[in-house]
Amino acid sequence: MKPDLFQSPDYYLLDDLLSEEHKLVRDAARAWVKKEVSPIIEDYAQRAEFPKQIVKGLGEIGGFGPYIPVEYGGAGLDQISYGLIMQEIERGDSGVRSTSSVQSSLVMYPIWKYGNEAQRMKYLPKLATGEFIGCFGLTEPDHGSNPGGMTSNFKDMGDHYLLNGAKMWISNAPFADIAVVWAKNEEGRIHGLIVERGMEGFTTPETHNKWSLRASATGELIFDNVKVPKENLLPNKSGLGAPLGCLDSARYGIAWGAIGAAMDCYDTALRYSKERIQFDKPIGATQLQQKKLAEMITEITKAQLLTWRLGVLRNEGRATTAQISMAKRNNVDMALTIARDARQMLGGMGITGEYSIMRHMMNLESVVTYEGTHDIHLLITGMDVTGFPAFK
Repeated sequence: MKPDLFQSPDYYLLDDLLSEEHKLVRDAARAWVKKEVSPIIEDYAQRAEFPKQIVKGLGEIGGFGPYIPVEYGGAGLDQISYGLIMQEIERGDSGVRSTSSVQSSLVMYPIWKYGNEAQRMKYLPKLATGEFIGCFGLTEPDHGSNPGGMTSNFKDMGDHYLLNGAKMWISNAPFADIAVVWAKNEEGRIHGLIVERGMEGFTTPETHNKWSLRASATGELIFDNVKVPKENLLPNKSGLGAPLGCLDSARYGIAWGAIGAAMDCYDTALRYSKERIQFDKPIGATQLQQKKLAEMITEITKAQLLTWRLGVLRNEGRATTAQISMAKRNNVDMALTIARDARQMLGGMGITGEYSIMRHMMNLESVVTYEGTHDIHLLITGMDVTGFPAFK
């Protein structure tokens, strides 16, 4: 088991833009990742198993809904703190960050924003500590980039709703205690429902044989005449804008998280370039390897500036969906490019589990697709600057 020697790059001294609280939150998350995630994650990824024992620790470092108000069990932190926590967790592993950001942005966020007080008090404190784990049911087998075409539906049966349908590619599904599920009512209007494990007709089969996010549990949500109590309907927002608002929060967290994966690949490649001797000198002393490293740190620095500014806008309530899309698309693409270049720098060693790079690269192939694909975010930006939607 190799020690975690990670050193975070800060080429433009961006720590000067952070408050003392930001740095304390980040450093606590970083220390926890070094102690609890790095030593075990390669083994769990090889076994395609989620390390459930880290859930309590994720809650303790603010990995679950850090921006949720204190009265509901959250830490009451700002959006930059949330981003920094996601950055540090994804530096450890994208799959672990997926568990964290699904819980935060796709389960706790809609209950906080769209739920009533009884729902907030019932679920949020337990979700904040990790006593409850949640998942988010939007994507369906036949409806990914077009979620509005969903066929999952519920009918009003008088004293309850009857839910039918299926969701696919759902992080946390196999062991989630609750699911925030989006389905259409009899008028075709999309609503959110809180479905609890144990409700008759609700099953969560696990998805196997993944080459990506192997240390994350992925599954389906199957609803076969599930009776959902009427008090489990999220009352304060409906329509497609409701789940898309959750995705804004998740995509923002991903924009930060991808930087963490990129930083880990860069730091690994930089250290290796100083230690690996070929033709009687370190490979880091050659022009082509310096070119790769210089491009990596430039792109990381640009992404850091992009997300910091986006965090300021989020704190001020001024960030737009299109701005969040730009950051998600840019940063994940950046991280993928860095992972691939870093893998080349390590040669054959880069494909082994002795180093984190190949695991990051495989994980990022999922991150570039979920919460809006690379191309969909391109079209969101295109529509924003031209005014013309070009999705079909």
